[in-house]
Amino acid sequence: MIVPEELRKVVLHPGDHYATKDPLIISTLLGSCVAACLYDPVSHVSGMNHFLLADRHYSRNMPMAITDAGRYGVHAMELLINDMLRLGADRRRLKAKAFGGGAVLKDVSDDNFLCVGEVNERFIREFLKTEGIELTAEDLGGKRGRVIRFRTDTHAVYRKYIVPQETIQIEKQERGYWKQSIAEHDSDSHDTVIFT
Repeated sequence: MIVPEELRKVVLHPGDHYATKDPLIISTLLGSCVAACLYDPVSHVSGMNHFLLADRHYSRNMPMAITDAGRYGVHAMELLINDMLRLGADRRRLKAKAFGGGAVLKDVSDDNFLCVGEVNERFIREFLKTEGIELTAEDLGGKRGRVIRFRTDTHAVYRKYIVPQETIQIEKQERGYWKQSIAEHDSDSHDTVIFT
C-alpha cells in the first residue's frame, strides 16, 4: 500500500477502537476477530474497532441479541460510534466496511454451534442491519488471517491475507485475549485487495 509519508499510523489490538477527523491510517491484524471500519462521508469522521466476542460458541438457532456475545459486541460498537458522534458524525449517515471472522482458532464445535469467527461474523452483520448502517464492503469468514489498513481520508480499506506461519501468532494473541475477556465477563496468499 502506497500512502503519503505525512499520514500518521495508528495500530489497534484486540479490544481497541479509534475515532478521528484527521487523515491517517488505522491498521490491525485479524484472525477470528472482526474490525468494523465506520465513516460519515459528510463530516469526515471515521473510526475502527477490533473485537473478539467473549464466548466459545453459540447455538445457531439462538438470537444473537440475547447472548453475552451480542451484549459485548454491542458495547464494542457503541464505544466506537459514541466517540465518532462526539467528533461530529451523524449516526444516520454512518457507513461500514467489515473484516475478519476467520476460522483460525481450533475450536471444539459441532453442527449446532458456531465457532468464534462465525459468531463475530454473524454479530457484525446483524448489528449493522439492526442499526440501519449500510455495509458497503466486507471480507468476512474463511480460514485465513488478514492485515487491514483503513485510510480515513478516502475510506479505502487495504486487505492482505497473511501466510500460515503468521496465523499461529494470531491464534496465540486471540486465545490470550479471549481468556482475558472470559475472566472479565464471567495464508496461502500474499495478494492485497482494496475495498473502496
